[in-house]
Amino acid sequence: MPLLGGVRPPIAALFCLLLAVAAVTVLVLGTTGGQEVPQAAREAEQQIAADAAAATRTAVETDADALRRAANAYSATATTTPAAALKALLPVNHAARGAGLIDPHSGSQLAATGEPLPLAGVDVVAQDRASDGGPIAARLTSTDGAAPRLLLFARITLPTSAAAQDANQDQGQDVKGKVVPQSRWLLVVSETLTVPTVYGDGRTARLVNRDGRVLGSTHAPATTPQAADPGAAPGSKDAALPVDAANAANAASHVTEASGSMLGDRAGNRRTVAGWGSVAPAGGQGDTSELGLTVVTAQRVDVTAADGDHLPFALEAAAVLVVIALLVTALLTLALQRPVVRLHLSASRLARGAHDTPATPAEEDDLWRPVPVPAFGEPARIGRALESLRRQLTGEAAPVPAPARRGLGTRSLVVVCALLLAVWSLPLLFLLNRADAAAVIPRSVLADQQARTQAAADRVRQSLNQRYGDLTTLAQNISGAPVDKDRTPLRRALDAHRQYSSLYVLNRRGAILLRVGDRPLRTITHTPTGNGITTVNTSGRIPAVAAYAQIPVNLANPAAPAVTDDTPVVLFGEIDVHALDRTLSRPSLGKVWLTDQQHKVLAANVGFRAFQALPDSRLTRLAAGTEGAAGTAGAAKAQVLATGAAPLGRSSVASAAPLAQTGPAAGLGWRVVSARPAESLKLAAYQVQWRTMLAGLLAFIVGVACLGWLHILAIRPLRALADLAERLAAGDRRTVLYPVNHDEAGSVTRSLELVRQALAARDRRPGPAPAAPAASVPSAQREPARRT
Repeated sequence: MPLLGGVRPPIAALFCLLLAVAAVTVLVLGTTGGQEVPQAAREAEQQIAADAAAATRTAVETDADALRRAANAYSATATTTPAAALKALLPVNHAARGAGLIDPHSGSQLAATGEPLPLAGVDVVAQDRASDGGPIAARLTSTDGAAPRLLLFARITLPTSAAAQDANQDQGQDVKGKVVPQSRWLLVVSETLTVPTVYGDGRTARLVNRDGRVLGSTHAPATTPQAADPGAAPGSKDAALPVDAANAANAASHVTEASGSMLGDRAGNRRTVAGWGSVAPAGGQGDTSELGLTVVTAQRVDVTAADGDHLPFALEAAAVLVVIALLVTALLTLALQRPVVRLHLSASRLARGAHDTPATPAEEDDLWRPVPVPAFGEPARIGRALESLRRQLTGEAAPVPAPARRGLGTRSLVVVCALLLAVWSLPLLFLLNRADAAAVIPRSVLADQQARTQAAADRVRQSLNQRYGDLTTLAQNISGAPVDKDRTPLRRALDAHRQYSSLYVLNRRGAILLRVGDRPLRTITHTPTGNGITTVNTSGRIPAVAAYAQIPVNLANPAAPAVTDDTPVVLFGEIDVHALDRTLSRPSLGKVWLTDQQHKVLAANVGFRAFQALPDSRLTRLAAGTEGAAGTAGAAKAQVLATGAAPLGRSSVASAAPLAQTGPAAGLGWRVVSARPAESLKLAAYQVQWRTMLAGLLAFIVGVACLGWLHILAIRPLRALADLAERLAAGDRRTVLYPVNHDEAGSVTRSLELVRQALAARDRRPGPAPAAPAASVPSAQREPARRT
């Protein structure tokens, strides 16, 4: 019956898998080649375009939401005229180029201001009906000889009246000098479609529509003539970039935040790298879903020299592994597999010869032929025990105790094989083809990290400015109202602005007169002057960033109450720090922190403690290096941080940028700091490093798996079998031997059990043991002698 399992399958599997690892090493390392433009530069340009597209989407949706909130908060009366309503609503949207109120029933324009509304091709009435009472999505329209305009819509609800219900009166017409109230008006605002700011040496950003037409562009200043954009020649790759980007975005129109990268023309040792990002997927819910806009960014980068050919190294490593595989297989075969197979045959021969009456001369010869004893480990112990049992069966010797010293076992053979494999795999895992971050990271990749960090600082600044503007408007609206008693205005504002965690009003002594939302986190209790953004605590679990605005007091109004210590004077809005955390998060930017003037963490896209220091002192020095002269915000910087201590650990590409140069956040001295692991960059040197480590890891896993398999299914059973065989050879006839597996060890166990039964039966039977024949007598002559 053939044996299943045992010592041979692990050895064969180890040899075959090591050959496979050698082949994989040649394939993955031999095919790694340098690129003219690193993949890291293309990925960074793609992410810069995606960041710009996200900024465009946020800007449009923020303006649309602000317009709707203003329209919802406006209280029209029965005597309100369209012109008065338009005049009251227009200041909330400072970017408006033109605005108008439209009758949603007839489509007639009731009032207008600024430039004429470009409503050609836009059916406002149909848009209102199609929205089914929900928000009307923004529309993009073009004008003759002017930049495209973005149209934003909002509804103004009007009070009903008997005149409005009179079917004989035409809607929107004067009745005895008074305007007949409508059920609602449509507010339409026309804005200039702006392209978000981009950073980088000469980088350009274009906003294109579905057809690839450029709707607007912006340029970052170039520090060198080579980085300047000389313009694209007709028919060149650079000229086709907007159309190619629009086609790629249209093909992925239903993918959220779809983006990609492309290559343009090459001029000398520089080549254009472009990225595109879709502003919003088609068919979505936002205001930008039907605009079909795509942001295309481009920059010229230095062409990198191709890396050396890694095929010779791959072939040498594969050849060494093949030699090690042959050596390991030879060791295991000669020192383990063959001795175990011979023990299996010898034990079977003893079991056949242990019968009292041999059936054939060959069976008798099986018992009298010595057992070949291996020279190493457990097979040697088992061989010596089998030879002792053979001599006991033939009466040549009595049971002898097992030797106390057993020498090296077969586990040492496995250890030697593991060391041979470790000699090949561990250097590949930890030593060979290591990439030096300072040498392999191109300047363009470092500049891209800086540009993305500056863009993150812009997002935080815009978010804070928006919160500041909302709070200032709210302070103006509640001026003169009894806010110390009525929470309704604050509750409405808190519901409308989810970025606030709490809103509260302070008196002149700094005490809170009224609040809504969560419990304030502030520990600084003074009443500030003016308007701005600040931190209102210096300790605790969560940093508290707040916007504040003075509540105007109309002193010219004789009916206004006198100003006392309990008069509401300042409105505070604590900004939810989680909203700032989300603002910092962008794909492939790494870890990002917002720090205060002392470089203590206020927000981050990773876990942090309030007001903790940056996790690496080098980041603190980098942030401090961005500080400029007195009265200036400073300039962004980036550098490569070599391998250091935790938590950064490995080499990183780090950058720091000041938060703002103008606006309410300009004087805060805050910084945005980012750090991305250098190993995550898609550079050829790191690809070679990771593939080298992959080859070493595969060899390590194969060695551990196969040698572990061999130890569990062969070495450990052999050790147990050696103990049983020695105990049986020492005279133990009471222990029954049970085979566990159907392999060589199991076969030897079954044969030893037969030998034990034969020896036990002979011990119970009286009479002398059979004498050993002369060594010179052949087996054919021994049988007649025994019969006489």
